Amino acid sequence: MPSVQVKAKGKKTSTGRGRASALPQRPATPHERRMQLDAIPIREIWETYHKGQTEELRNYLMEKFLHLVRYNAERIYTRLPDEVDIEDLMSAGLFGLMDAIDAYDLERQVKFETYCAPRIRGAILDELRSMDWVPRLVRHRTAKVEQARVALEMELGRAPTIEEISVRLGVDEEELKKIFKDGFAVSITSLSRTCFNSDSSREVREIDVVEDDRQDTPLGEIQRRDLKDLLTKGLSRAERLIVVLYYYEEMTMKEIGMTLDLSESRVSQMHSSILARLKAQMQHRFREFEPAE
Repeated sequence: MPSVQVKAKGKKTSTGRGRASALPQRPATPHERRMQLDAIPIREIWETYHKGQTEELRNYLMEKFLHLVRYNAERIYTRLPDEVDIEDLMSAGLFGLMDAIDAYDLERQVKFETYCAPRIRGAILDELRSMDWVPRLVRHRTAKVEQARVALEMELGRAPTIEEISVRLGVDEEELKKIFKDGFAVSITSLSRTCFNSDSSREVREIDVVEDDRQDTPLGEIQRRDLKDLLTKGLSRAERLIVVLYYYEEMTMKEIGMTLDLSESRVSQMHSSILARLKAQMQHRFREFEPAE
């Protein structure tokens, strides 16, 4: 009886081992695969990639050198207006990194970080040029004028004149004015950028402080109505219509005459008389209409 038990145990153990060896191995996770590649010398990875450009190795190299894209994008971003998004620069830099990975040659004995930096910057600058509708020559000439202006301001301790800048650059004033016109006529700004910080630490945007002169406000409507009532007070019906139609409805003398069944010369005569009377009436009230400081 004891011998049977031992045999049974041995058989059970042998069967268990056979089943374990027949199970399929679990595929490595992306993190585990990344750790495996990190353990391999980078030169061997480059050699393997150039023998057969697999998507796995390309993604590994992109991820490994991604920090170079952000570094170069941030350096270029510091010299650009606020309207430019750094994420757009990084997207363009990724294409430069991909081209650098495909074109990198180990035989040249150059570090990849040194080789890819100009290609990343070049891709970013190409994207910026494609986004800019201003010719490069105009940008170049405007930059030279700005450099001359800054240099003269440092030397003179004041803002230089147009004549002084033209002498420094060796161009006549008319040509310099054209450069200014070409450079600043195409400048744009974002209404969403920060204008200043308020006392409550809230960022005030440009759009928050831009005045829309075309929009009628309730206060403006009240002032307009009060002024019209003040000017037409004491006038006859025909005189009041002439003032309202000419100044508020912007009708011509001829159109007013046709409306009131009067000649154009008669309307003009009545208009001159009305202005003289209103000027005499408002002589002592001019101070009320002066803008508040």
